[in-house]
Amino acid sequence: MFVAQLGSPWATLALVAVSTTAIYLALIVYSRLAGLRSFAQMTNFDVAATVALGSITATTAVSTEVSLLQGAVGLGVLFALQWLIARVRKADGVQDVVDNRPLLLMVGTNVIEENLVQGQMTRDDVRAKLRLAGVTRLDRVRAVVLESTGEVSVLTDDPGGEPLDPSLFTSVRGYEWLLGEQLPPGKPL
Repeated sequence: MFVAQLGSPWATLALVAVSTTAIYLALIVYSRLAGLRSFAQMTNFDVAATVALGSITATTAVSTEVSLLQGAVGLGVLFALQWLIARVRKADGVQDVVDNRPLLLMVGTNVIEENLVQGQMTRDDVRAKLRLAGVTRLDRVRAVVLESTGEVSVLTDDPGGEPLDPSLFTSVRGYEWLLGEQLPPGKPL
């Protein structure tokens, strides 16, 4: 009676428990071998790999159609691909294919409209990110960057009034507006 209420025989439930434990242990071993970067969400590929790892783990844990060996091999291949791409992405052209480049959304109080469109963000999205960053006055904002991970970095005035270090922005699309006196095309927020 109790087994019928659960919807699965005890043998199937035991198999799920064993598979879940084993695939979890395989995930730990692979992530220890691959290193800390294996779950870091630095690039769009890292995010996709993390989602795929979760999907393989879940499918292997609860599906009777996917064997434990198939799940372990799938995890291994995914970790190997992630490791390989991390190694070769420094080569010319590879990084442009694998990574999104950060995008400058705001310089001072001036919003770069074309970059908002390109980043699929609205002015209200930027205002929300400014609030979340603890910005209480717009005149304190120096730059807002949509990072390659989809997160938004808000840079505000520092107490010493030091200029922004240009080397931090060389990979950011539109960074040249941070270096010059000319305002980017756009309107104040």
